[in-house]
Amino acid sequence: MRLLVVTQYFWPENFRINDLVGELVRRGHQVTVLTGLPNYPDGEIFPKFQENPALFSEYEGASVIRVPMTARGKGGLQLMLNYLTFALSASVLGSWKLRGKSFDAIFAYEPSPITVGLPAALLRSVKNAPVAFWVLDLWPETLQAIGVIRSKPLLQAVGKLVSFIYKHCDLILAQSKSFIPQIRKYSGKNSRVEYFPSWSESVYETSTTEKTDLIPNKPNSFNIMFAGNIGDAQDFPAILAAAENLRSEKTIRWLIVGDGRMAEWVRDEIKQRNLTDCVLMLGRHPVENMPSFFKHADALLVSLKDEPIFSMTIPGKLQSYLAAGIPVVAMLNGEGAEVVQRSCAGLTCAAGDHEGLAQAVLKLSRISKEEREIMGNNGLTVSKTDFGREKLINQLESWLENIKKNKVPKSKIEGTA
Repeated sequence: MRLLVVTQYFWPENFRINDLVGELVRRGHQVTVLTGLPNYPDGEIFPKFQENPALFSEYEGASVIRVPMTARGKGGLQLMLNYLTFALSASVLGSWKLRGKSFDAIFAYEPSPITVGLPAALLRSVKNAPVAFWVLDLWPETLQAIGVIRSKPLLQAVGKLVSFIYKHCDLILAQSKSFIPQIRKYSGKNSRVEYFPSWSESVYETSTTEKTDLIPNKPNSFNIMFAGNIGDAQDFPAILAAAENLRSEKTIRWLIVGDGRMAEWVRDEIKQRNLTDCVLMLGRHPVENMPSFFKHADALLVSLKDEPIFSMTIPGKLQSYLAAGIPVVAMLNGEGAEVVQRSCAGLTCAAGDHEGLAQAVLKLSRISKEEREIMGNNGLTVSKTDFGREKLINQLESWLENIKKNKVPKSKIEGTA
């Protein structure tokens, strides 16, 4: 198939869409990516891209078309401009840069913002090609949950935008089962919505990996690692409160690998709370290097704030954690926590419960290595059965082929609505 992928984020930024594009090319599809300028998560255009943009015009055989946009920056206004300028630029300049090209289907990737759906909807009309829209973040609910928008009229306006975008899609893919009824509130009861979770990535397999030397060696330490975006949704105030509770447990060490909009705040809080001996910030590193960091971890931490919208979410990092075969500590509500509980892949506590998190970490640190290995193996099992990469991408291929023919088959993935 001739496929157009519309995504605000793409390589050299680290998102799962990179893996999907590479796999679709390997399967024989002709893939074109319409995207912006790489600036996530630091908020500044990557220096290597600025030096030579031509080096980033092809990715594993896919043609990459980039449009100008305002970088994310550090403030809320700059972020809104980032969202809006990409949507406008991809719609206008993107359509012009794609002139003369025809496509069998369009795949839009939406971890956030929803505005990526605007150029996808326009190109659906211009190219007369059906759109599959992968929803990994629910708007306007997420905006309200993290306090970006509090005005009810403004939230209603965003809701109308969401409805417009959903109704211009031929297939909507929901990253969790709980997303489906929420999506249908805006898309209409007759819309085509399917359960399509993120998959476990083989890059996180750690069995043949050596430990990175970027983490100081501490004999007999119990290392709990957080890897990924350091943002408001991840509830770092609760994580740091748990670390404070366990400060007297000298063997327990918290390792934070990643970056994000709250990184400076976290760094300052570590100093103010006198946690520098037990909480280490290790910065952002390429995804291919993560197994060498995971090799230091006795447990992997995933967290989301105590908000209704986040209880419907399966954090993307959870699948990566499961694939690493390391016990998971989940400070989550809802569907993400249920995955860990059902699979016996680790321990859970309620979102926002810093005391529960401290207790879970302490419990894991005191059980035997053999018990933790059983949890890790349980995670590997559910990684393969529920989030197997080949099965999920096979299903996506089938859906894309069928919307091309204006027919979407009943899903083969368990739990599809």
